[in-house]
Amino acid sequence: MRVIVVGAGLAGLAAADELHRAGHEVVVLEARDRVGGRVWSRELANGAVVEMGAEFILPGNTLIRELAGELGLELWDKGMRYGRREPRGAGELLPEALETAIRTVDEILAGDPELGRLPAPRFLERVEIDAAARAVLIARLEISAASAAEDVPASALSGVAHIGDDPSPSVAGGNQRLARALAQPLGPAVHLSTPARRIAWSAEGVAVGAGGAELTGEACVIAAPATKLGELDFEPALPAPVTRAIEDVRYGHAAKLFVPLSSAAPSGAVMSVPERYWTWTSTGAGGRVQPVVNAFAGSPPALERLGVGTGPEGWLASLEVLRPDLALDAGGAVLSTWSDDPWAGAAYSILPGEDVTGILCEPVGPLSFAGEHTGGPFAGLMEGALRSGRRAARQVATGRARRRR
Repeated sequence: MRVIVVGAGLAGLAAADELHRAGHEVVVLEARDRVGGRVWSRELANGAVVEMGAEFILPGNTLIRELAGELGLELWDKGMRYGRREPRGAGELLPEALETAIRTVDEILAGDPELGRLPAPRFLERVEIDAAARAVLIARLEISAASAAEDVPASALSGVAHIGDDPSPSVAGGNQRLARALAQPLGPAVHLSTPARRIAWSAEGVAVGAGGAELTGEACVIAAPATKLGELDFEPALPAPVTRAIEDVRYGHAAKLFVPLSSAAPSGAVMSVPERYWTWTSTGAGGRVQPVVNAFAGSPPALERLGVGTGPEGWLASLEVLRPDLALDAGGAVLSTWSDDPWAGAAYSILPGEDVTGILCEPVGPLSFAGEHTGGPFAGLMEGALRSGRRAARQVATGRARRRR
């Protein structure tokens, strides 16, 4: 069977890898000039490796760990902990007050899940917790969800505002090595700088227009962000429920800033509560702290306050105040954004509901959809992308994608 895969991010590559190993012929079409999609790594002039896109492998992300091991890729522990961020700018806050607040929130949500549907700020107004702790929780939520708190359900608090000491590593040498390792066995079957424009589909198969040519196959895995699916010309048009589900996927907006360091620093994490971003220094090869401070800002208001749209200068000025302990080499700063990426348009999906993912996880004729936005509880993560790609590959391989119309 010949399968066309649209997108060479982790979702598309996971699907292509699964199908290729099962003996199917695969053709992968990628709009960018590289594989990885929103996972791409860069080495700074001082040798530090930074993640321009997705970075952390969170607790419970088992598939990505297994896959890295199978591909002979090691992980960097990072030294710091994703769940431990020193909050600054929230007023006086004792560590135990924050941990008590998180336990209280978790207990209330567990006792009445319906409260989790409330916008997070409205829910927190009802909870008797320390005021500074409340401010920290909202900041953590906005940063991680990359959205204004009013747009995020309270149920998300249990996931993104946790405190913990579990390691959250990345792939040694850069997460993009995972994408490259998945693509390597596919060889010339991966076509870069070849965006799909048109997908004609029927019970007999698919015809995909890309790069001035038309490629045909028995099935197609569509592993592009939901933000870009509306730009594809489907013939015939997708069923109305599918179109509505695609339109209902909401995305966060975020940016990252990397600033080289001119002197050594310990690993650790600090968060600016009022400006909605956090920073970290982490270990790399040999357990040595890399000479760079990483910063991540989430939500459109935060990006506007930091002046991200005009460059890194405003963020650098804030960073110098937040982290006077670091010797910043501002001249080497690198800014990474998603919203202006023509092949993404946003950062990552924000907790798509089961009604949305349920529809998008079901095939449409010979079409099967993949991508982190269809990753269920792992949406927004590399883990979700990989799991979705494997799910789509199984649907295609078993013929399920062709039987359902």
